[in-house]
Amino acid sequence: MPVPGGLVDDDLSLPRTSPERGKRIIDIVVAAVLLILASPALIVVTVLVAVGLGRPVLFRQCRAGLHGQPFEMVKFRTMRPPNLSLGLLGDGDRLTPLGRWLRASSLDELPTLWNVLRGDMSLVGPRPLLPEYLGRYSPHQARRHEVRPGITGLAQVRGRNSLSWEEKLDFDVRYVDSHNMRTDLSILAATVRTVLRREGISAAGFVTAPEFTGTPHWSPPPRSNSNTATTGSGGAR
Repeated sequence: MPVPGGLVDDDLSLPRTSPERGKRIIDIVVAAVLLILASPALIVVTVLVAVGLGRPVLFRQCRAGLHGQPFEMVKFRTMRPPNLSLGLLGDGDRLTPLGRWLRASSLDELPTLWNVLRGDMSLVGPRPLLPEYLGRYSPHQARRHEVRPGITGLAQVRGRNSLSWEEKLDFDVRYVDSHNMRTDLSILAATVRTVLRREGISAAGFVTAPEFTGTPHWSPPPRSNSNTATTGSGGAR
C-alpha cells in the first residue's frame, strides 16, 4: 500500500521546511542550468535514438515518488518494442548497442532533469521505483518514500545494481535519516566518478536488476556510529 503522506508539490512549488526548501531551490537552479548546458547532447541523442530506434524517442513510465505518489518519469528510449515474430521479448534481446552505450554513459537519464525541474524528483535521493513495489516493502524499507526520489543516491554510489535489493533499500533509508547538503554534494561528486568508471550498471545475469519481490522477514543490519551516509566507490545510475 502507498506510504501515508501528502501529494508531491506541483510544478515548481516549494516545501515549507527550510532545509527542504533550500534543497528544492538548488534542484531547480542546477536542473535548469544542466538542461541548458546539455542541450547540444540532448539534440544529438534525440537524433541518434530517432534514427536507431525510431519513435517515440522518450521512454515514459509511472514511478512512485514522494510519499508513494505516482508520477511519470521520462528517459531516452534504449530498447526496441517487443516483437514476437523477431524474437524480441526479453529485455536482453530488445536492448540495442546504442541503448547499452546510453545506459553505460547515463546519457539516457538526461531527460530526467525535467522531472527534477517539475518537482517530481530531486538531484539526490532514493531512485524512483515501480508503484507495484509499494506493497512489498517492509515498514523500514517503505521509509525511502519520506523524501523525493533522486536521479542519483547513496545506493547508486555504493554499488548500484551490484547490490542486493535489501542492501539498496537500506542505503535509501540511511540517506533519509542523515541527508544534508554536505551529503548531497559528496554523492554528486561520487556519481561523476562512478559513471565514468561504468561500474554496477547491471546485476549478474540481468540487463539492469531483477524484480523486487519483497523481503517480509528481513530486518536492517546494525548501524555503526560513523556517518551512515558516507559515500564510497561503486556504480551509479
